Amino acid sequence: MKEYILCAAIYYSDGETHQGQPDNIETGFVVAGRRHSDCYCTVMAIVGLDKTIEMRLHNVACQMDRKMHQGFITTLNRYVGRAEAYQIAKAADQIKFGGEATDKDNQILISENLY
Repeated sequence: MKEYILCAAIYYSDGETHQGQPDNIETGFVVAGRRHSDCYCTVMAIVGLDKTIEMRLHNVACQMDRKMHQGFITTLNRYVGRAEAYQIAKAADQIKFGGEATDKDNQILISENLY
């Protein structure tokens, strides 16, 4: 079966084992969404941050920087980082928007490159 990118995801390494995670995740958990910003909103809800507080998602990511990583979920139920996701999406002809800019930026996938 050929591997494709399904959606954006954020991996949060809390050191604990959780059920229902991608096959290659032993500890921590993965939150999936159409775009990474959707994932951050879910993480904010999980960790109990009040959405009405004037806080940018980027600041939340910086606070959790060593534990949180942006990536993607594939059709083979794997969590992959941006660089590997780029290779998978390129091989599957999934990069539809901004591919030229992505090629110049260290070949990493951003969710906006996909439909």
